[in-house]
Amino acid sequence: MAKNIQDHPALAQSSPRQTLLEDYIRVRRFSEQLCVPLETEDYVIQSMPDVSPTRWHLAHTSWFFETFVLSSYAPGYTSPHPQYAYLFNSYYNSVGERHCRPKRGLISRPTVRETYAYRQYVDERVSDFLLTCTEDILLKVAPVVTLGIHHEQQHQELMVTDIKHVLSCNPLHPVYLERTLPSAEPPSALAWISYPEQLAWIGYEGDGFFYDNEGPSHREFVDAYQLSSRLITNGEYLQFIEDGGYQNPLLWLSSGWNTVQSEQWQAPLYWEKHDGHWMMMTLSGLRPVEPAEPVCHVSYYEADAYARWADARLATEAEWELAARHVPIEGNFVENQNFHPVPLGKSLDLARPAQMYGDVWEWTQSAYLPYRGYRPSPGALGEYNGKFMCNQFVLRGGSCATSITHIRPTYRNFFPPDARWQFMGIRLAREV
Repeated sequence: MAKNIQDHPALAQSSPRQTLLEDYIRVRRFSEQLCVPLETEDYVIQSMPDVSPTRWHLAHTSWFFETFVLSSYAPGYTSPHPQYAYLFNSYYNSVGERHCRPKRGLISRPTVRETYAYRQYVDERVSDFLLTCTEDILLKVAPVVTLGIHHEQQHQELMVTDIKHVLSCNPLHPVYLERTLPSAEPPSALAWISYPEQLAWIGYEGDGFFYDNEGPSHREFVDAYQLSSRLITNGEYLQFIEDGGYQNPLLWLSSGWNTVQSEQWQAPLYWEKHDGHWMMMTLSGLRPVEPAEPVCHVSYYEADAYARWADARLATEAEWELAARHVPIEGNFVENQNFHPVPLGKSLDLARPAQMYGDVWEWTQSAYLPYRGYRPSPGALGEYNGKFMCNQFVLRGGSCATSITHIRPTYRNFFPPDARWQFMGIRLAREV
């Protein structure tokens, strides 16, 4: 980072320029803070095509600022290596060629040390640029920097979930960070909170940052429905397993049943049976499955099958959003550094659902599709969300790996129905 930034004459107290630069520095430092527990060897492994090496995440987020801020707005900027654009582009076809995603783990250079040097190079130039650019340029570049900040927060979550998958492939069950999570009694019995029929406005409306896929705000008719008062727990999901849930084809969508058979699923990802007892791999190592914790690392297929077994269904994203509007954004986020869902730990307030934010992303039954009137952002940044609106389902609410400053009631995460390596869980819904 540039030295003595706070003393720079361009930074008036609480100015937009200062706030933007402070947000940039804070998020960039947090990425590196998440890497403190890692050994050098941990940075470079790609354990499956959907997982990227930690080193790649650190470099890609730097490439984003380099490409969309420095190369686009800073006169005379030159990259420290012309091939970094090829190595660290993710999916921006309009920007140029890129390295094959499933082979990111085969690249040994740049080294981890060189990757950190690249980050420092970009950070110093972004900081200097934000300090010296004109007010007119700042107005143009600020939305791009803000997008880059939120983009890096997304990759911070991926860094956590990807390193968990990497460590889970090691039979030694290595520990990322020692954490002793409190055991708890099973929560109160699941209850149902009712919501009336309504014609409601859905999607983001107002000031502040949001992704283009959260808008435009539009009206949807929502029938009366009920939402479960809390998340489904490991103990409840164990009942589904013990009742033969993974052996009953009547509970599963056709493609889900095919996946269960071909992948030989018998439980959520990271669950292992040892001497007749279920254990789970966590970022604190291998430990017994805690019945009171929210179940996580389940696919859409598993969430849908469980809901059918429980004589319920998954909520639509409109139902979820309407319920979440009146719930404070608080809970178990990455800032808590649990890196794992935690038990509810309190009595249920039946006036509003618990655990709506943090802990686990909640599968909805809604396909990830554009809202009425949606138009992707212009230029290369328009490739950020819109082109993925096919063959995926929406999740809501954030997880224990999400930053609390990154989530909103309108936030639409999305993954294919067989994905499980993210912290994904289950909330039930049903008709009144």
